[in-house]
Amino acid sequence: MSSTKLNYEGVLLFEQPFARVPYENYRKVFRATQRNIERELGNVQTVSNDLLQRSKSREVNLEDAAKSVDGMIGRVENLKRKLSELQDTAGKPTLDVTRERLQHLMAVETLQTTGTLDFSRWADTRLDRWLVDWALRTGRENTARTLAQDRNIETLVDIDLFTDIRRIELALSKHSCTEALAWCSENKTALRKIKSTLEFELRLQERSRDAMAYSKKHLVSWQETHLPQIMQAATLLAIRPSTTCGPYRRLYDDSRWLDLIQAFRLAIYNLNSLPTEPLLNLALYSGLASLKLPSCNDRSSHNVDCPVCDPSINTLAREVPFSHHANSTIVCRISGRIMDEDNMPMVFPNGQVYSREILMFYRQALEDMAAKHNGMVTCQVTDQKCEFGALKKVFIS
Repeated sequence: MSSTKLNYEGVLLFEQPFARVPYENYRKVFRATQRNIERELGNVQTVSNDLLQRSKSREVNLEDAAKSVDGMIGRVENLKRKLSELQDTAGKPTLDVTRERLQHLMAVETLQTTGTLDFSRWADTRLDRWLVDWALRTGRENTARTLAQDRNIETLVDIDLFTDIRRIELALSKHSCTEALAWCSENKTALRKIKSTLEFELRLQERSRDAMAYSKKHLVSWQETHLPQIMQAATLLAIRPSTTCGPYRRLYDDSRWLDLIQAFRLAIYNLNSLPTEPLLNLALYSGLASLKLPSCNDRSSHNVDCPVCDPSINTLAREVPFSHHANSTIVCRISGRIMDEDNMPMVFPNGQVYSREILMFYRQALEDMAAKHNGMVTCQVTDQKCEFGALKKVFIS
């Protein structure tokens, strides 16, 4: 098995969302914990302050004070129970996933080359993860779950995240903004940091019987940054859905829901550092871009061992740029072996080049061919005939 020094930084280029998704999930657990603590302890603090003021003015008796204290103790015990349930159902599982993913990444850090059995196993697991990611993005959830279970990588893939994405996108396709708005509320701070306007677009699209009251409640807070759109939406009160006026017809058009689906998908991908393309596609593109040469587009110069020259892959390769090599390497199109001083290139008069190794293999056949055809041999690619002595070595400077 050939070995190449492992480029650890290059491996990690694809792994940001792998570690980011459980981190974002735990942030949600932390925010839920923080809200519970602030709400319950805030109530305890209010009751405590009230009890203190009443005691100073001697307006409280022991029975009322005992009830107040019991109420505060009950709230604290209820808070403890809620936090314990939250930790057991969401906090601990998320931390376990985070720990397992970090251990998975640390495993490759200890490897020195790509030729070891350990790296092959790690790379196979990575490929399985990418296949699950591709299946989830293309709506093949059952396939993704089956593969994840079969490979025992449930904690290394984001099935729950994509299931949630699909649930919200399905609701939007049915013209319901409720689920997407609930998600915006849960991620309000993060959406504000990335300057996302998703919530505004959803509010703008959402229909209400009392449009004016709805606008005052949900849209006025956006007027500093989106006043023109708000005014345009308010004009819809006087315009029928059958209007032919372009700007207003667009607001009534069903294609707006497709735009909202795309906007939601982009927002949730950004929050989790997920690329818009499947990771499998990006890996293929980067690999093809490192191999693609102008000769790959020429059928007459296809190499049997070149992935880009393979007809089933060449279609994908059309979308990527050519690779850049400071020093070229010449490879025999038949054997796939590198041609160098130990395996010199040999050229026919028509310019077709083969490695010396291959010509030595075919030498007897070529000599027999020459004996049978008055000293003439035939190029295996173009069928052009020439004298056997016309074959020449090629020296590359």
